[in-house]
Amino acid sequence: MTRVFRDAGGSWMERQISESDWKLLRRLQPSALERFCRTVLTEIARLASEPGKDSHARYLEVFNRIRERDEELAAAFDDLKRSTALVQLAHMRSLGVVTDEEFAGFSSRTQAVVARFLQT
Repeated sequence: MTRVFRDAGGSWMERQISESDWKLLRRLQPSALERFCRTVLTEIARLASEPGKDSHARYLEVFNRIRERDEELAAAFDDLKRSTALVQLAHMRSLGVVTDEEFAGFSSRTQAVVARFLQT
């Protein structure tokens, strides 16, 4: 299920990411996407080879997992732009595909905004 991040008042957060953080996010995005896809492919391989289930049941499990994870991929990675970068970075963090070390490279302001998104 895709997480929707809102501020405490319930309105959409429209914050601008700094230029240096934007550049860092654009550099990290391919690695984060690779980690996400690798995780999903591992999940799918496990589901596809699960013993004790017939082929159709395994197929349906794989199909449903791909559909669920595709929504997460879209929220975190599709159409990355500055106006949505902070929300997308929060999605990436919630998926565990941006490491603590990588996240530490962002400004304290960006870290604080992302932390606030993750608390909601």
